[in-house]
Amino acid sequence: MLTSAASMPLGIVIRKSPGVTRWAKWSWKAVAVLPGAPDRSWYELRREGDAIEYHAATVPLELWRSDTEAYLTGLSTRVPAIGVVMREDPGSETGLEVLLATASPYEAQDYLDSGEEIVELVPMPEGLVAWIRDFVTAHHEEEIFVKRRRDKKRVDLKEDGKGDARIPQMSDVFRTPGSRRGRLQ
Repeated sequence: MLTSAASMPLGIVIRKSPGVTRWAKWSWKAVAVLPGAPDRSWYELRREGDAIEYHAATVPLELWRSDTEAYLTGLSTRVPAIGVVMREDPGSETGLEVLLATASPYEAQDYLDSGEEIVELVPMPEGLVAWIRDFVTAHHEEEIFVKRRRDKKRVDLKEDGKGDARIPQMSDVFRTPGSRRGRLQ
């Protein structure tokens, strides 16, 4: 039996590197995703000089049957990507909180439009591309375009008035009501 949703734990890898300006001591960037990752929080994976890569969080990647068109759009790009949504968290050591990961470019765009969150696109591994493609193949249904038709009501048969209704004559229907010239007495 097919379900209408699928979920997979997805580890988010974030790289911390020295900042390039005096105002930002560190630069944080999502660089990879780990499909099927265990639940970890800021676990150090690799260190190269001053740059450190962390398995920052594990969040569920959820796919919904109603969003298959968005997944197809994401898979058809030159480099299919996962949108990683983060938020600044001044109370934590790192200053970042990972909120979610999405395969829908439309959902990632919604978070970008709000301006409250940080959204970064991370290339999908081949196995993840195949898993999403299999889900889309099983659930996608093309929507048939139906052109909206106008109703048959004729709107040109009745005139709702010409000009200002307070003017009793038909000669200058767009004259202001306060004008004395041409007014019936």
